[in-house]
Amino acid sequence: MNRPGRREFLALVGTAAGLGAQAQTLPKRGGVLRVSAPTNPSSLDPVTGTAGSDHVYLYTLYDTLVEWDPATLEPRPGLASAWSFPTPLSMVLDIRPGVVFHDGTPLDANAVKFNLDRARGGAMSNVKTDLATIRDVRVTGPMQVTLDLSEPDTALPLILSDRSGMIVSPAAAAERGGRHSREPVGSGPWKFVSWADNEKVVVTRHERYWKPGLPYLDGVELAAIPEVNTGLRSVIAGQNDFVFFLSPQQKAIVDRAKSLVPVTGPTLWCIQMFLNFGRKPLNDVRVRQALNYAVDREAFNKATANGLAEPAHLMVPTSHWAYDKEAASLYPYDPDKAKYLLNQAGYKDGFELDIQGTSDQRAVQREEVLIEQFQKSGIRAKFTNGVIPSSTSAFFVEKKHDAYLSSWTGRPDPTQTYQLMFGKDAFYNVGRADPVPELAQALADTRRDQGIPERKKAFARMQKLVFENALVVPLQFQFEMDAHTAKVKGFKPNLLGKPRFEAVWLDA
Repeated sequence: MNRPGRREFLALVGTAAGLGAQAQTLPKRGGVLRVSAPTNPSSLDPVTGTAGSDHVYLYTLYDTLVEWDPATLEPRPGLASAWSFPTPLSMVLDIRPGVVFHDGTPLDANAVKFNLDRARGGAMSNVKTDLATIRDVRVTGPMQVTLDLSEPDTALPLILSDRSGMIVSPAAAAERGGRHSREPVGSGPWKFVSWADNEKVVVTRHERYWKPGLPYLDGVELAAIPEVNTGLRSVIAGQNDFVFFLSPQQKAIVDRAKSLVPVTGPTLWCIQMFLNFGRKPLNDVRVRQALNYAVDREAFNKATANGLAEPAHLMVPTSHWAYDKEAASLYPYDPDKAKYLLNQAGYKDGFELDIQGTSDQRAVQREEVLIEQFQKSGIRAKFTNGVIPSSTSAFFVEKKHDAYLSSWTGRPDPTQTYQLMFGKDAFYNVGRADPVPELAQALADTRRDQGIPERKKAFARMQKLVFENALVVPLQFQFEMDAHTAKVKGFKPNLLGKPRFEAVWLDA
């Protein structure tokens, strides 16, 4: 991993100071953590949700088959105590004994099979692409499941650390049907109490949780406060204990508020423009390339994040093992090249780009910067804004716009990111288009070998295809920026930038 620069180092000082203070106290049991969350969840069922911001809610309710190290995202045991690939076309999961769901039913091999089949074939599932290489799921013992694969897939362990590895109660899912998205039952550290839409999600301790001594907290209340300035003020005032997804501009406010502890760290959270490359004008590769040349990423970063972020050229940051310098160098800022490509595509006088956006203050600021930058290349950006759930639905479900300025919140395995974004039948491939015939095989090649050096070579070939064909406009990798009151202890950031609270306690 690359060492942080001076600015990043100064930002990380807050993290080190906070963790040092936490180390002076022993964990305590009890209390309710009050969290200011910037979004309302799209669903509390892991396979039916559509927003990456759902994870903070989902982590309170569900464990995953595989977990990951917070700093490196390396896989480690979860609900599956072990896994192996006895052949290139089979994966065996040994299920941890003694785990029970919130409704008291056992989490065994049959429950895991139910969930994997539901995720890969359910009518409402949005994660089918994640598990596309699984041909069959077989129960091969009371606590063992064998996955028969259509092709080698070494990305599966980390894929099963995401939504598709979150295990719901089969009894509850069968009994509640569509209501399960509003009344979920998992096996995580807390169990569901209530969800007041656009207001608050409340969870309470799962007394039979399988991890010894955890969770420390009796419960968590996540208040949906879309305006992050308001959320930050609620923590400064003591109405809430924790706020996340702060902007770089707000860090100065946190630093001045002596009652708060700042926490920050690098993430995979990428601000980007999703493109509907299945319809005009974005079905022309020259237009998509022009969009990438028209963006001054360095200026965008300074204007929208005070430089406390990383300009994005790929779907992974420079510190990631899959980062490829050649693919990242394809689009230096060049508005004249953008004009030339648009002229070649038949848009001599430019064109109007219809973009879905979101209505929060930070997003609007990004829009203003992009409007100005695009104008220099003859691109007239027109934004339609809404809250994240409705905006996501308008673009990905209703297919209303050419592009969507939003964030990609990252996935534990980079194959998953590229597959979800650009696979022909993937949810985030809004046009369900296949603009690069070779891409499917290139994606499959990234899943074939287990060693990082071999996978890195495959990623270089695959990313070259993606970015030569300009299937997305990456803009900026954000740092996780959170703040909490001094009584919150034990919190650590993670590379996904999505807070988890099972090891947090309150020191009253």
